[in-house]
Amino acid sequence: MTLSFRHALNSGRRFLFDGSVPTVLFEKGIFINRSFDEANLATPDLVRTVHEQFRGAGADVLTTNTWAANRVKLSGYGFAEKLTEINRAGAELARKALEQSGSSHGHGFVAGCIGPLGLRIEPWGPTSFEEARAFFAEQARALQAGGVDLFVLESFADLNEIQQAILAIHEVCDLPIAAMMTPNDEGATLYGTEPEWYIPKLREWGADLVGVNGGNGPAPVLDLLKRFRAATDAPIILNPSAGLPRQVDGRLLYMASPEYLGEFARQALSLGAIAVGGCSGTTPAHTRAMRGAMRQAEAFDHGRPEIVQTDVTAPLATLPFAERSKFSAKLAKGEFVTTVELVPPKGTSAEKLLEKARKAKAMGADAINVPDGPRAMARMSALATALLIEQRVGMETLLHYACRDRNLLGMQSDLLGAAGLGLRNMLAVTGDPPKLGPYPQATAVFDIDSIGLVNMLSRLNSGQDLGGSSIGEPTAFSIGVGANPVAVDVDREQSRFRYKVEAGAEWAITQPIFDPESLFRFLEFAAQFKIPVIAGIWPLKSLRNAQFMANEVPGVFVPDAILARISRFDSAEDQLKVGLEVAREIIAAVRPAVQGLQLSAPLGQIELLEGLLN
Repeated sequence: MTLSFRHALNSGRRFLFDGSVPTVLFEKGIFINRSFDEANLATPDLVRTVHEQFRGAGADVLTTNTWAANRVKLSGYGFAEKLTEINRAGAELARKALEQSGSSHGHGFVAGCIGPLGLRIEPWGPTSFEEARAFFAEQARALQAGGVDLFVLESFADLNEIQQAILAIHEVCDLPIAAMMTPNDEGATLYGTEPEWYIPKLREWGADLVGVNGGNGPAPVLDLLKRFRAATDAPIILNPSAGLPRQVDGRLLYMASPEYLGEFARQALSLGAIAVGGCSGTTPAHTRAMRGAMRQAEAFDHGRPEIVQTDVTAPLATLPFAERSKFSAKLAKGEFVTTVELVPPKGTSAEKLLEKARKAKAMGADAINVPDGPRAMARMSALATALLIEQRVGMETLLHYACRDRNLLGMQSDLLGAAGLGLRNMLAVTGDPPKLGPYPQATAVFDIDSIGLVNMLSRLNSGQDLGGSSIGEPTAFSIGVGANPVAVDVDREQSRFRYKVEAGAEWAITQPIFDPESLFRFLEFAAQFKIPVIAGIWPLKSLRNAQFMANEVPGVFVPDAILARISRFDSAEDQLKVGLEVAREIIAAVRPAVQGLQLSAPLGQIELLEGLLN
């Protein structure tokens, strides 16, 4: 039985719509003085290929290349009499691309795309409501004949016009409708209609999903989401453009990166949107980044792995926390701990990193933090790096383990291997969504998130595998988690922290702290859980480093006062001096309130930490 879009929507599923087909067609040589919609007939293989690229990037919904395929706009190119043929071909090409992808990307859908007519209707112009509705109905019939699963109304500025489009579709069929207006940065339409008015009206007139597309990029659209949710309980869809275009060598380029759209998708879904996608300027690269963010969001929602248990055995006694490692022993005694974060090498040689670890040991650090693919960049295995440090430097490590890259079985194998090799201290992290950069085909697994990983570690510590069967001798992991005192959604962060502790987290390390007050507020909340909290400290090396941390690293907040303080100096030496002064001030402020410090060495320069560890 074929799954209908409405059934999928009612089941609570989230959807990733594709990006801008015309944007990719333009990149592939279709010039702006041509009808992009007529390309469905002139270059069908090219259009189908673009759909296949969006589907391959992870889109659940492929929108037809028919945004301007109404009689009014097609007349401007002399193609009005080909309206039915163009729209049917648009639907059929998207359907072929969907079928070509098979089931590897899950069940997909084809959305018939309808845009504004390109003329003014009453009361702003001479075209009557009836005439407008007839134009929309004509296009909707052709798209329905081509086999679409739903309709998408995009880029409408006039509420009266989109009402006629919705009514026209209802006259033709009962397929679901996603209706989107195009707002300015304040949320109003071209005619000044506020979202508190147009969002409920779209729902009242029969749209199944309501929202906006286009605009000046992801940030303004995201800011509107809370207003939408206050105005309606309808499913919300957000399809921003990739920012404002700039002309470069005669071409219009959109400046919002795929990673930026991925972060937008993550936040939009966490704040309640049901569907996200892209508008002008968005390509399959943007869709792929958004898919990675959706996998991460889904992992957040299903943190506890659902495992079919067979041959269940009674859990064994867990080794006391104080006996699992030297690091755990110090925490259990209430002693202060210091750790240093060193990123695994990009290649196969670890000698430089091992030398840095030796220096950290000489400075008095208790352990080395080893990140797992930070910023979604491929480096030497964190597990292998941690083992080299413990064996060759004689120093404990805190092994970060990310859920991004492995499924449940791979995770269990890795963790059993880590236990067998003697690695004890584990920091459970969900992991950054894949960053496009040099890995355009990278995907994310996210079977579970950090909460589920803590559950898994706790289960292994009780002597059970994923199915509840005995693994023999229990593991002895000391289980840590991350915490973000400056999370955008504070309630969600606090709720997730609670779940992590309930799952078995025994200590926590925060994101780099640049605002002590935010840490103190978090500690007030965390005090009820009675687990040690270690503050993340990042000495700022330069103004550029500070700006990078402020703008590019998720979960980090650098106050404007710190940026201004560093920017007063031009020389690299003076900027570094200020950065170290700021670090010392933050350490002095937070040290009495936490049980440890994790210091990062910017660009691996371990010598910058001299004097900060003790």
